[in-house]
Amino acid sequence: MIFQKSMRYGYLLTGILSGTLMVGYAQEEAQKDGRPATIDSIDVVRDYRPILADAVKIRQSPDMTNKRQYQPELTYNILDKKLDINTGTKRLTIQEMPFSRTQTLTNNYAKIGAGNLGTLLGEVYLSSDYWVDTRLGGYVKHLNQQGTIEEQKFSSQQIGVFGRTVLGPVTLDGEVGFNRYGTRFYGTVADLDGASLNASPAKQAFNDIYFTGELTSNYDEGASDAFSYSLKADAYSYSNAYDTKESSFALAGYINKQINVFNVGANISGDFTSVKDAAYSLGNHIGRINPYIRFQGPNYNITLGANFVAEFGDSSRTNIFPSAEVDFALIPQFAHIFGGINGDVNRTSVKELTKENPWLAALGTDNYIRNSVDRMYVFGGIKGNAGATFGYKVKAFYRRIESMPFYAIAPGTPYAFNLIYEDGDNASTIVGLEGELNVRISEVVTVGGRLNFNEFDLQQQEEAWYMPKMRLAANARFNISDKLYVDGELLFQGQTYGLVNDAGVGLGDYAITEIGDAGARKVTIPSFADLSAGAEYRATDRIGIYVRLNNMLGNDYERYLFYPRLGLNVIGGINFSF
Repeated sequence: MIFQKSMRYGYLLTGILSGTLMVGYAQEEAQKDGRPATIDSIDVVRDYRPILADAVKIRQSPDMTNKRQYQPELTYNILDKKLDINTGTKRLTIQEMPFSRTQTLTNNYAKIGAGNLGTLLGEVYLSSDYWVDTRLGGYVKHLNQQGTIEEQKFSSQQIGVFGRTVLGPVTLDGEVGFNRYGTRFYGTVADLDGASLNASPAKQAFNDIYFTGELTSNYDEGASDAFSYSLKADAYSYSNAYDTKESSFALAGYINKQINVFNVGANISGDFTSVKDAAYSLGNHIGRINPYIRFQGPNYNITLGANFVAEFGDSSRTNIFPSAEVDFALIPQFAHIFGGINGDVNRTSVKELTKENPWLAALGTDNYIRNSVDRMYVFGGIKGNAGATFGYKVKAFYRRIESMPFYAIAPGTPYAFNLIYEDGDNASTIVGLEGELNVRISEVVTVGGRLNFNEFDLQQQEEAWYMPKMRLAANARFNISDKLYVDGELLFQGQTYGLVNDAGVGLGDYAITEIGDAGARKVTIPSFADLSAGAEYRATDRIGIYVRLNNMLGNDYERYLFYPRLGLNVIGGINFSF
């Protein structure tokens, strides 16, 4: 009994000591945490759920990239041994298959045709691609026509040989040929009494022997500091039926060094031209140096430089012009804005003038050659595309130009033209707008066009003679099927003006305005539209049949005064590919 009571007192004493120790330990822990030790009661109202507070949640996504710090170099030892199995089998042989093409490719063709107005056409084009890196070829063309007006005749012949070869780091190409164009001074001009002033239209013919060659470095995509260059040579001998001769030899080249995002280079050229006529001769030579630096990035291209131009020969003059351009991708691949400012000397050549107007009179004291000068040419616009189906370009420009050449009826020979120049103390100005558009509507229809607006502010001349303020050229092509193709062209030119200084020339129904005190008259040449269309049917892979209609509206319009163009003319024939 006494032992049991002692045991109870022992248990009680042990419990009191244990409680005292636990309270002391709790107070010691509370003191370690910096918080006071308290005794609170705890009421359990729900099951325990381990929820992290927002403050301890991880806010960073894990990096799932598996990066290997060390890439071991593995080696393989592959035994090149023949496995012999004595089962009667033998090595399989490759069965050669005959080569076949899905489409017959041809490099050569011949075309013949005929039509009304005495039209005859013949063409032959030959080209060889026997060598992978070399191409050689040549061509011969002939066309002649005769209009309804007396001696309204035209003929054209072309012969040429060309070649191109890739020689390692450079590409060499060139062409040599002969062009001839023949016509007559068929201008329908009369005096004040109605009598013809051109009773016997004289013949005119232009012969052009030419050569062109170029050596160009090939582009290396892997070179970050590429050095590129080019050298080009051009030469021609040009003459007409009246002993007017023009010979020219020109050398041009460029060098360019790429340094990171910079390109440093220069364009250099020399043009040596001589003109001779029965009573006229001229040495007209021009040298140019255009150094530049270009900053180029993925969405921009900025070029800064200068253009040094020296004229020498019978007269000498030196000019320095600014040269700067910028191209910025407003919306890459869809819209680029561009702009620039520059200037230059424009060589006036007999060859280019007579290609534009073949009825130029003989050169002399009153009909001479002079270069024009672009004192300032400022331009800007926007261009871009939407894939391969839509492309556009719109450009506005402002030009200050000196000695601009125009054509005027020659006194005494009103069926021929003289050159007159826009002279004055100040340069004349041209403000213009150009637009281009190319659209592939579908796999069947493709259309395109170009529109030009020009506004002239001249110092001396009354008008910009024979230069339209508006000009539109449009084209369309329709692939009706794999064998049938149809195309069309439209040319529209706005109203122009011609100058007549000969008081003895009758102007009939032309709208005229008296200008000046010397009896000069301004003649209004109406606007015109020229619509043409053609079709081709591929009868076989090698033979095609074609037809073409020119001036379908049948307008006897005039590009130059007294020289109406051909009316409706039709030509058709066959072509053969081989």
